[in-house]
Amino acid sequence: MANRSVHYEAAFENYLRALALPYVPVDEAKKATFGKILLKSFDFVVYSGRGANLLVDVKGRKFPDSVAGKRKSTRAWENWVTREDIESLKKWEEVFGGGFRAILVFAYWLQGPASRSPFEEVHFFKEKQYAFAAIGLDDYIALARPRSRKWQTLDAPTTEFSRAVKDIGYFL
Repeated sequence: MANRSVHYEAAFENYLRALALPYVPVDEAKKATFGKILLKSFDFVVYSGRGANLLVDVKGRKFPDSVAGKRKSTRAWENWVTREDIESLKKWEEVFGGGFRAILVFAYWLQGPASRSPFEEVHFFKEKQYAFAAIGLDDYIALARPRSRKWQTLDAPTTEFSRAVKDIGYFL
C-alpha cells in the first residue's frame, strides 16, 4: 500500500485512479534485498497502454506562484533527489527488465492559481492543485549534478530541467 499520509503521493494515486489506469502501489515501509544489496522502494508500478510500463518514484515539491513583476523564486522547478533514489531506481529497472522504465515524477503542489503556472494539466485533490512533471531516469541522470555532499543529494539545473521534463501524460 502506498503511504497515503504523504499528500503528494496520495494526489498522484488519485490522478491515476481518475484516469482509470492500472497501477500497483509499492510498500515503502520495507527495503527489498537482492543478494546483499538493500534497495530503497519506489512508489508505483504503472501499467502503460502506450509503451514501457513505469516504475515511478514520486517526489513532492512546492511550486511557487509566478506573479508578474515579482522576483522569481528559486524554488520553481525544484528537482533534487538523493543518490540512493537514483541508484535504487536504476537497480529496480534492471530487476524488472525489458518492458519497464524508471521515471521520476515531480508532484508539484501549486502555490498560486493554475492559470499562472507553466503547466498545461492541473489535478485537483483535497482542495489543492498539483501538476505532475515526469522525466525518465536516464534523462535525469544526464542532467544531474551534485547538490549536497553532506546529504548525498543531486539536482538538475533549473533551465535544462524545465526543458527536459514532460507532463506525466507523455509517459502514460
